Amino acid sequence: MEGEHDKASFWKKNIKNVPGRPSPKHEGKSSTKSKPQSSTSFQDFQASVSDAWAMDDDEFCSGLKNTKISKKVSQSAALNVLNSHRNTTELKRSITENMIDNSPHIIRDNEIVRISRIPGRPLQMHCSNPPQEEDTESKLERFEALLVNPPSLQDLCKLSWSGIPVKVRGITWRLLSGYLPINLERRDGVLERKRQDYWTLVEKYYYTEHDEVNRDIQHQINIDVPRMNPTISLFQQKTVQIMFERILFIWSIRHPASGYVQGINDLVTPFFVVFLQEFILDNKPFENFSVDGITEEQRKIIEADSFWCLSKFLDGIQDNYVFAQIGIQKKVLQLEELIKRVDETLHKHLKQHNVSYLQFSFRWLNNLLTRELPLRCTIRLWDTYLSENDSFATFQLYVCAAFLLYWKEELMRQKDFQGLLLLLQNLPTRTWTSSQISLLVAEAYKLKVMFADAPNHLTCNTTTTNSGDS
Repeated sequence: MEGEHDKASFWKKNIKNVPGRPSPKHEGKSSTKSKPQSSTSFQDFQASVSDAWAMDDDEFCSGLKNTKISKKVSQSAALNVLNSHRNTTELKRSITENMIDNSPHIIRDNEIVRISRIPGRPLQMHCSNPPQEEDTESKLERFEALLVNPPSLQDLCKLSWSGIPVKVRGITWRLLSGYLPINLERRDGVLERKRQDYWTLVEKYYYTEHDEVNRDIQHQINIDVPRMNPTISLFQQKTVQIMFERILFIWSIRHPASGYVQGINDLVTPFFVVFLQEFILDNKPFENFSVDGITEEQRKIIEADSFWCLSKFLDGIQDNYVFAQIGIQKKVLQLEELIKRVDETLHKHLKQHNVSYLQFSFRWLNNLLTRELPLRCTIRLWDTYLSENDSFATFQLYVCAAFLLYWKEELMRQKDFQGLLLLLQNLPTRTWTSSQISLLVAEAYKLKVMFADAPNHLTCNTTTTNSGDS
C-alpha cells in the first residue's frame, strides 16, 4: 500500500540499522538527481532539510515512586490556565501575525511559510533582555513556604504543575525527579554520596581504554554534542561540551539495553540549565553565560546532578530508547489514532497529502519537543512533565496532540506534501513564552480528561502499519 511504501522509504533514507543509533561506518551522501519541485517524496524533502534525529539507581526515595498527581491537582491547574486564556483565537492570531512579521519566511503558492535558519530548530530570540519568567512574588513565597519543611509531594506537584519560579526550580526539580529525598535530614548525605558516585564512574569508565562498542558510542556523542543548540553560545563552550560528553557516555554504559541514542543529548540541556542558574547571579541570561566563570566544584555539582536527574527522568520512558525504539513507534500510532478521533478533518488532510505521522512526530517524541521549542519554553514544559510523575509518559502524548492541533489553521492552508513537512519540521515557535506553554499543557489536559473514561484509545494495534485511513 502507498502508506506502507512511504514508511519503508522513510526508515531507509538515512538510517542503516535503527533510528538514532550510532553506527561505526557512515555512508557518504548519495548522489541523486534533483527532483522536480512539486515532488511529494519524503526523501526529497529530507534532503533539503537535513537534520539528525537528531533503571537501576538506588531507591532511596521509595515513597515517590508510587505517588501520582491526582485528577483534582491537574484539573485545578489546567482550568486556571484555561480561564485566563478565554480568547484563545485572538491570542493565537496575534501571536501568528507577530511570528510572520519577525521570522524568516517564504511565499510559496500564495502562502506564507516560515523557516528556521537551522532546519528543525526554533530560532532563539536575540535580545539583551530575554523574556522574563512568569514568577510572581506570591507564587515564589508559596514555594518557599512549602520547601522550608519536608513538603508533601502532592502539594509540591500541585504548585509546580503550572510553572516553577527560577529561584526554587533547581531544588524542586531534584525533589520531583526523585533524586533528592523529601526527608530534610537525609538530603546532604544523599547528595554528597550520589555526586561522589558519579565522579567515581567517570574515573573508572570515561578515562579508561574503551572497547570497540564504547569507542563507537563516544564517537557518536562527540559528533552530536557540538551540534546541539547551535544558536545558544553557552553550548558552544568547550567546557560545557566536555561535561555533556561525560554525562552521556556514563549514562550509556549504565543502560546497556539502550546505550546512547541520538536525541538523548537534547534531554540533558534542561537539567543542565536549571542547575547552572543556581550559580548565576543577578538573573543574568544563561544563553551567554561563561561556565568558566564559576568554580570547578560548582561545575562538578551541575554535571553530577544533571546526570542523576536525567537517569531518573528517563526511567519511565526507557523503552523509547531500546532496540528499534519500540516505545516511540507505539506512541506514534497512538498519536495518529488520537488525532483521528479528536480532529478527523486535520487527520484526513495529512493523509490526503501522504504525510505519515512518523515523519514528524518521531522527533517530537524522541526529543520530547526540545527541538520544536525555545529552550526557556522547554524548561517551563518540563515543570509540568515532572509534576506528572509516573503519568508523564502518557501525558506527553496528549501534549504532542495539543501541539499538532495548535497549528491546524496553518497546516490546512498547505496544499502539498512538501509544504506540510516544511512547516511541521520548522514550526514558528521562536517568540513563544511561558504563556503559550501554559495554554499548551492546559489543552493537553483537556484531551486527557476527554478520554479519561475511555483509556482503550491508547491501546491501538501496534502491529499495523501507517497505511492510511481504514
